[in-house]
Amino acid sequence: MFLRAKTRKKDGNEHRYGSVVENRRVADGRVVQRPAVYLGEINDAQRAAWCRSIAVFDEDAGAATQLALFPEDRQAPELACAVVQAKLSGLQLRRPRQWGACWLACGLWDLLQLDAFWQPRLPPSRKGTRWLNVLKTLVAYRLIDPGSEWRLHRHWFDHSAMGDLLGEDFAIAHSHTLDRCLDHLVAH
Repeated sequence: MFLRAKTRKKDGNEHRYGSVVENRRVADGRVVQRPAVYLGEINDAQRAAWCRSIAVFDEDAGAATQLALFPEDRQAPELACAVVQAKLSGLQLRRPRQWGACWLACGLWDLLQLDAFWQPRLPPSRKGTRWLNVLKTLVAYRLIDPGSEWRLHRHWFDHSAMGDLLGEDFAIAHSHTLDRCLDHLVAH
């Protein structure tokens, strides 16, 4: 995946449109580009909104500072904040995942203090499977995008941030692990 900027002239003005594009190989071996996300028009008139919305944490100062983001091939206007010029052709979107909903599901789990209830009932297995994290994954999946355990195993886990949030790898989303976790829940 990569960012693509398209420029076109309209009514004597230059307009720039952005999108996130992915390469897909088709049956005859050709590679075609498919727009994954359309970002809309990106112009200099948005600079005030960008200054307000982009904040970067400065580790040396220990505080957040505001920055303006502009393409490298354009002259940035004078602004009250620092300007960063990005080379759009060099940006890549790698392994996009759903973070917000997964983070919210984990936050809801913590708010309800479900660890206190399930921890004594679901101790880790002798092989090291942490059943509590498997259950958190199953619950988050049911809340965010309900479906079968097979779909969670084949698709959803790779496209979510649950593994990163729980510090787990793909092993907790194996179909047999998910089924065994549900078997452990039957007693409770």
